[in-house]
Amino acid sequence: MPLNQLLSAGRILPAVEAGDRAAVIEVAARLLSGDDPAQATAIADGLRQRERLGSTAIGHGIAIPHGRSAVLGEPRGAFLRLVEPIDFGASDGQAVDLVFALIVPEHFTQQHLQLLSELAERFADADFRSALREADDAQALLRLLAGPVETLHADARRA
Repeated sequence: MPLNQLLSAGRILPAVEAGDRAAVIEVAARLLSGDDPAQATAIADGLRQRERLGSTAIGHGIAIPHGRSAVLGEPRGAFLRLVEPIDFGASDGQAVDLVFALIVPEHFTQQHLQLLSELAERFADADFRSALREADDAQALLRLLAGPVETLHADARRA
C-alpha cells in the first residue's frame, strides 16, 4: 500500500510540543483515530504495547511507533514533527524530532512489514530527512511523505 493512501494533511502536524515519548504516542493515537476517543484509546494501547517490546526509534532523529489494532479496517499513518527533540531510546542515542506513527488492522502481518520497510527506506535518506525538517507546512510534508519513491531525491531537494 503506497504511503499516499495512509496519510492526509489532517494527520500531519508540523510543530508538536510533546515532553516525552508517552505524549507523542497519545498525540499520534488521536490523529490516527480521527479524534474518536474509544479508537484513540485502543490505538494508543497498541502503540504502547509495541513500544514496550523495544524502542521504535530507528536513528537519525526518527521514530516509527507502530502497532496493530482491531478497531480499524485499513492501515493509517500520521506524521509529527516535534518542536523539541525527545529521548525515544534510540540505539544511536540521538533524540527524536520526526515521528511517523503507523497502525494496521490485526490481520495485516505481511502488509505491516512492507509498510515498515518502505518507511525505513525513505527515512534512511539524509536529504529526505533534511527536507522534512525544513518543510514549511503540513501540505509540503504531505507532498514529501506521500510522493513516489522514484522522486524521493528530487522532492527532497525542492522542499
